Amino acid sequence: MSQMIDYSEFIQEKRFIHPSTGLTLDRAELNPGLFDFQKDLVHWALRRGRAAVFAGTGLGKSRMQIEWAQQVHLHTGGDVLLLAPLAVAAQTVREGAEMGYTIHLCRSQDDVQPGLNITNYEMLHKFEPILFEGVVLDESSILKSFTGKVRTDLIESFSYTPYRLACTATPAPNDYMELGNHAEFLGVMSRSEMLSMYFVHDGGDTSKWRLKGHAEAVFWEWVASWGVVLEKPSDLGYEDGAYILPPLTINDQVIEVEGDPAKTLSERQKARRDTIHDRVAACADLVNGSDKPFLVWCDLNAESELLTAAIPGAIEVKGSDKPAHKEQAAIDFREGRIRVLVTKPMIYGWGLNWQHCADMAFVGLSDSFEQVFQAIRRCYRFGQTEPVNVHMITSSREGATADNIRRKEEDFRKMVAEMVKYTQKITSASIRATERQVTVYQPARPMTIPRWLRSETLAG
Repeated sequence: MSQMIDYSEFIQEKRFIHPSTGLTLDRAELNPGLFDFQKDLVHWALRRGRAAVFAGTGLGKSRMQIEWAQQVHLHTGGDVLLLAPLAVAAQTVREGAEMGYTIHLCRSQDDVQPGLNITNYEMLHKFEPILFEGVVLDESSILKSFTGKVRTDLIESFSYTPYRLACTATPAPNDYMELGNHAEFLGVMSRSEMLSMYFVHDGGDTSKWRLKGHAEAVFWEWVASWGVVLEKPSDLGYEDGAYILPPLTINDQVIEVEGDPAKTLSERQKARRDTIHDRVAACADLVNGSDKPFLVWCDLNAESELLTAAIPGAIEVKGSDKPAHKEQAAIDFREGRIRVLVTKPMIYGWGLNWQHCADMAFVGLSDSFEQVFQAIRRCYRFGQTEPVNVHMITSSREGATADNIRRKEEDFRKMVAEMVKYTQKITSASIRATERQVTVYQPARPMTIPRWLRSETLAG
């Protein structure tokens, strides 16, 4: 009869902790311009070799990934490719210069120079991934679409790259596909393996997966072996200090118009089209009455065109504009040559640092909490010294769009708190450790050697 073991021991035996594959170096070698928590995160990610940093907006992911890339280059002698959203690449080059590093902005493999190189995701097909020793994915939530071509191309292109780093804002804790895609990009485990090991399927909808009842703590322990999750430095035991931001005020400006409130998505979209002129006029009055930098977010092309016409000096950036125009407009707004920028969250909603601006308006709201959340964080982030005012301009016919966004943010905060709770003790101990981590084999049962393998001496 086989020996019976406790169920918890059985689960412990099934535990899979991703081993380190990276560099061991002295923390003192890291750039002195980094904060202590940033140094420790970079040190940990280098030691892992292939790692993910899920950090709240404004925690300095750009500076951390630049330092990580520089150290990979210095210790391997190979080149590193950083991939970033449109308009973020030029910003990263400037941040690298502030740290004392040269980052080459490239459009194709022909532009690559020894050291650090950066390009936009759209240009990946013009590069030879096999030639790089390391790769960094800036705003790696681009991996979220588990059926998308970009996701597949990234995973396949860098499957043989020794050093890989993925950096993005904290994912929603129930967005397991995003976590699975990150694990697959890093070579930790495929998404399908993750699902079979830790999840059960909840029916016919392939997106409905839930953690097995006994696997929740084990799952987050596994995530913490290759990824770090934090919303603020104190999540890992550091002082928040300057990361305590000034107040954020969200003002709902509802314009009363004739008609019943929309109940369906199609009715809401019609209400937006029907009330464009009223909402644009309200926003123009607000912006034209100020002399401060102003960021105006819209959802429809018609909104963007009318807003630009109604606000003297406003610059419009559309999805159809050439990449060079988008990049230059982002720089001009940041450096004060543009006072009012009119655009969409899908164009500029990720990665950009616009702390010089503390006033923004949404003239068209989609139902995407993530888009609104990220758009607000372009200004409301580390380095912001002024109270940030956000004006959400809707009509009475559009329904509770703003309320839905606010409710989703409250749910997001609760879920992030749960995720941090599961990972902070494991992650904090791992990040503060200085020794190289290995997966230790701990036998649970004595090994029985078959008789035919025993030597005559042993047999006797």
